[in-house]
Amino acid sequence: MAFFSIVVPVYNKQHDVKKTLDSVLMQTYTDFEIIIVNDGSTDESERVILDIKDSRINYFKISNQGISAARNFCITQSTGTVIAFLDADDYWYPNHLAILRDLYINYPDAGMLATRYEFLHPNNTVEKVELDGIDEKFTGKLNDVFALSMRYRPLWTSCIAIKKDVFKKTGLFDTSINKAAAGEDTDMWTRVALEYPIAYSGKITARYVLSATNRVSHSQTLQRSFAKLDKFKEQEKSNYNLSRFINLYRASYALKYKLAGDKANFKFYYSQITPAGIALKTRLILFLPVPLLKILYRGKQVLKSKNIHFTIYD
Repeated sequence: MAFFSIVVPVYNKQHDVKKTLDSVLMQTYTDFEIIIVNDGSTDESERVILDIKDSRINYFKISNQGISAARNFCITQSTGTVIAFLDADDYWYPNHLAILRDLYINYPDAGMLATRYEFLHPNNTVEKVELDGIDEKFTGKLNDVFALSMRYRPLWTSCIAIKKDVFKKTGLFDTSINKAAAGEDTDMWTRVALEYPIAYSGKITARYVLSATNRVSHSQTLQRSFAKLDKFKEQEKSNYNLSRFINLYRASYALKYKLAGDKANFKFYYSQITPAGIALKTRLILFLPVPLLKILYRGKQVLKSKNIHFTIYD
């Protein structure tokens, strides 16, 4: 039995998955197994994976069921004490698992362990996640993860590990959220954060690769079932920062649906925004006409290509 079980779902990542798996095999902490599931890929992902020879790799192939079901499958196949997550186009620095292990030892009551991360943009520029009160020297428990999440998110899939026993209380990933980038991870991390302390390291040990091929188009929005986020309604009544955090996603999904021309879903998500509210500029942007929104969206992508990053949600 390994200490870490590393969950790696794969769907059409033939150009990325080798670098991802190599980053695991280069970890300085080596007591781990890799549970990798090919979720019905139609490219050469399987060939690339099978070319990598290491006894710690456990490879499975299933029919395409979506990211939530694929992660759940990996969790049920795992034998480790702690489940670490890694998406098949991201990667870790060699100290990632060692730091998570230290967090596990030093904060035994924590249900979730996480480290700081950075973005790699399509133009190869790097953007570090900046969090109030969190620098490279920080190690400790997050007092209010939702208050900390207004601009950057401290919790992101490939920097997180969760004690396997935690899933007995929180349940697994919600399979009704059927596509990547549809909120399945936010839903899961929120459920865990509401039940358990989070141990966190300010060291950057993971990289979130934002390749151009991963960008969700407006047409793809219509193929997604985004998280409804209504399961947190009761907790929101007594947790203002949770409500503000959830509202960021309601506004984001409303904007995506408006850009995609889905008026019904736009109205649903906008109507769900609670009295905790959203920033005035966000509310104004949500009511701009679609042609102007598309111009602004294209302008934002141009700025990103020049390493100028901003958000409309704070």
